[in-house]
Amino acid sequence: MSGEAKHIAGISLGVMAAGFVATLPFSESLVAKVLQGGFEAGLVGGLADWFAVTALFRHPMGIPIPHTALLPKNRRRITDALVHTLENDWLNKASIEEKIKQVHVTEKVLNLLESKLDTTQVRSALRAVSEQVIQNVDIEPVLPVLERKLKDYMKSVDTAGLLNGFVDRALAEQYEEKAFDFLLAKVGEWAVKSETRYKLGGIALQALDNIELDGFMQFALKSFTGMLNEEKLGGILQNLLLRGSDDLRRPENKNRQAFLAYVRQEIEEARRHEGLRATLEKWKYNLAEEVQLRDRLADIANDLRQQALTFVQSDAYLDEFALPFLRRLIVKLRADETMMARFEAWLQRQIAVLVEQNHSKIGKLVRENLDKLDNETLIEMMEEKIGKDIQWIRVNGALCGFLIGLGLVTIKTLVQ
Repeated sequence: MSGEAKHIAGISLGVMAAGFVATLPFSESLVAKVLQGGFEAGLVGGLADWFAVTALFRHPMGIPIPHTALLPKNRRRITDALVHTLENDWLNKASIEEKIKQVHVTEKVLNLLESKLDTTQVRSALRAVSEQVIQNVDIEPVLPVLERKLKDYMKSVDTAGLLNGFVDRALAEQYEEKAFDFLLAKVGEWAVKSETRYKLGGIALQALDNIELDGFMQFALKSFTGMLNEEKLGGILQNLLLRGSDDLRRPENKNRQAFLAYVRQEIEEARRHEGLRATLEKWKYNLAEEVQLRDRLADIANDLRQQALTFVQSDAYLDEFALPFLRRLIVKLRADETMMARFEAWLQRQIAVLVEQNHSKIGKLVRENLDKLDNETLIEMMEEKIGKDIQWIRVNGALCGFLIGLGLVTIKTLVQ
């Protein structure tokens, strides 16, 4: 309660009492009689208002007079009335929703977001939200769908187009020449080894021994093989292989050119080979049915999840992706009146639902906060907030009583 107002109220009551006492010895005087009536009425009015004001909060002078200490006695009723008034009159659902409709929520949200985009709080929030989204994406229900789609795609691949593409690529990249050179290199590496000489010689001698000729030719063959052994014959064959592979490596070699031309022709013919196309078609379907993609897709998804979590922790994610995306989104929303209207309507619906679900908590919160206060604390709080005005009621009562008393005594004197 305001001490100044209370002090003034006490002074006013004291003035009335002092004036009344001071005029008692001069009751024969007309002026004193009129003033005495005024001070008497002012004293009665001041005391009456003091009693009324005090009775609101406590028993006057501690005496339990009936119908006093109204606030403590009727605390529950007052609280119920206050809660009811808040919920049904001052802050009812309709008034809250109507007030919210007058606020352009979308524009305020966009302005706030735009002004805070570069703050540490927003950057941290973006990282946290992005992490939660990535961590809570459940890929398991999607894996069967992805697996089926991939298998369907494998089956739908144009086999003829795939074969033509392979033939075109093979001819353009000269795979036949590269494969031929690779084989010649391997032959050369094998032929140059010392153990290859003996192997070739042994194979050749065995083959010569198994040849059966007539008469002189058989005798000549035996004489020839008798002059050779595995090493000599193998060396001859080894030299032939090495020289032959070296010759075939030279681009101008006629045999090389003829062989590669034949291979290219066969590769070109593969385009129109129905058996090869049918084999590839069957292989494609069998592969699509037999291959197990689900586990591999799960591994890929988990790898992508970990890479995404690492990426959102970097400044590049915010500076190059998240923040530019939000800025573009804000510009796009503001430029599209239809989208702004839809977003505003959506926000209004969400707020209406929120108000509907939580409106009762307004009264509950007020009731809980009031119930936490004991009577003395609540009275002190109310006197602190409205005590000044209430004390001026006492001052006004004394003054009004004084003026009314003056008027009544004057009238009475005139009438007498």
